[in-house]
Amino acid sequence: MKLNKEARIGICIFLLPAVFLFAVFFIYPVFYVIVRSFTEWNGITAPVFNGIENYKKILSDPVFIHSLRNNVIWAVCAVVVQVGLALLMAMILSKQPRGWKFFRTVYFLPQVISGVALAAMWGAVYNSDYGLLNGILKAIGLGKYATNWLGNPKTAFPCVLIYGLFYIGYYMTIIMAGIANVPEDYYEAARIDGASELQIDFYITIPMIKSSIQTCVLLAAVFGLRTFENIYLLTNGGPANKTSVIVLYLYNKMRNNKYGIANASSVVLIMLGVVVIVAIRTIFAHIKTDEEN
Repeated sequence: MKLNKEARIGICIFLLPAVFLFAVFFIYPVFYVIVRSFTEWNGITAPVFNGIENYKKILSDPVFIHSLRNNVIWAVCAVVVQVGLALLMAMILSKQPRGWKFFRTVYFLPQVISGVALAAMWGAVYNSDYGLLNGILKAIGLGKYATNWLGNPKTAFPCVLIYGLFYIGYYMTIIMAGIANVPEDYYEAARIDGASELQIDFYITIPMIKSSIQTCVLLAAVFGLRTFENIYLLTNGGPANKTSVIVLYLYNKMRNNKYGIANASSVVLIMLGVVVIVAIRTIFAHIKTDEEN
């Protein structure tokens, strides 16, 4: 739709406050972080330009590399497991079986509980002395497998990854909203043609909610890359940095007044996030549904 000059001016005026706030609270901080990443700075004295030394240090630091690896694993598991299970549960509950409202509420309930409370609860489950998990293993005669789950380098990171199951309800709600917007005429026509429920799900529902799935995949990947509070509260990156992530890494550098290295870590995380977002959008852009074709 073509707009006249007055309409374009009016739109620009209305957009100015949002553009100003975005520039002040996002563009400027990102630019500031990028500039400071090329300096040696302890947060007290004036920063000293040191080129790409901070990047050399973090890329040669085994802790940073391991943190980066953990972030990638988090993002992949979030996309595959969390979104996958959310899609499955959304498709089941959208058919409105008996008790579907109850289960929808139960799955979404963790989203209204403080992340600190969830981490404390999960930490209690894994506790080596009084934890529920070890208690169950001992009760069923598998006490030999009881261990310090968050203190064992072999089990700490997988145990923390399971924490991500709390977010299934969030993505499930988004997908259910997308399913609710699919025209009922499509389903009626498919049933008249003799399509099974499974065929309807694969050939109608999933293609029609591509945008909802894309949103969930983007959110899951981004949340996986910037995960921090659950790691900090459950293990603080231990044992032996096995569960460390980039945000925790840069947080520890800031605590040690190494702001230049922390800023360089932030830039790497931002770049990784941009790459992931562009890649996901590109992949979904090449997935054509029958309606788009």
